Amino acid sequence: MSNPGGSEPSDLAETTRVETFADGVFAIAITLLVLEIKVPHVDEAHGGLWPALAALWPSYVGYVISFFTIGIMWVNHHVIFQYVRKCDRAFLFANVFFLMGIAFVPFPTAVLAEHLPDPATRNAAAVFFSAWFIVIAVMFNILWHTGISGGRLLRADVRQEGLETITRRYRIGPLSYVVTAAVAFVSAWASLTLFFVLAVFWSLSERGEK
Repeated sequence: MSNPGGSEPSDLAETTRVETFADGVFAIAITLLVLEIKVPHVDEAHGGLWPALAALWPSYVGYVISFFTIGIMWVNHHVIFQYVRKCDRAFLFANVFFLMGIAFVPFPTAVLAEHLPDPATRNAAAVFFSAWFIVIAVMFNILWHTGISGGRLLRADVRQEGLETITRRYRIGPLSYVVTAAVAFVSAWASLTLFFVLAVFWSLSERGEK
């Protein structure tokens, strides 16, 4: 089955600049994650450098989770452009709002790292962390649907079966992070464990026919 949009419309822009801009935003967001890990102050009275480095474990946890999650989102964002080869104004704005969500990730990561050692506030921090990924997942789905709607932005040889397979898979995203947020009300650690499980799941190929 050929692309619902037929041949590529000549009045639409190529996606090269969109992809380049997105790569830059992803790179900056990932870089900001590591900048949240501050060089520790060494107190010889409390054991020196190694204990001070070990005390930063909440920042390491936040960094690893967010790095892999953002990295996998970058991979799946790249996958979109294997299907969407043209862009219009609506798609550009959908991409901008999605990238706005990505650029904000270092903040909930910093909040999580700050409160993870505190039993009184760690669950709330984990809920906030998960809630932002719900927003990102919704934005990602909006971007995908904007790109495939009507077929006019798709490359000419895309198969409808593949689009439907990927659409069903991406639809799981917001629901999965709703689950991590709900679990975070009870246990921050269980919620973060689910994040790792989801990272593995989203790292797998969409297995859709192109």
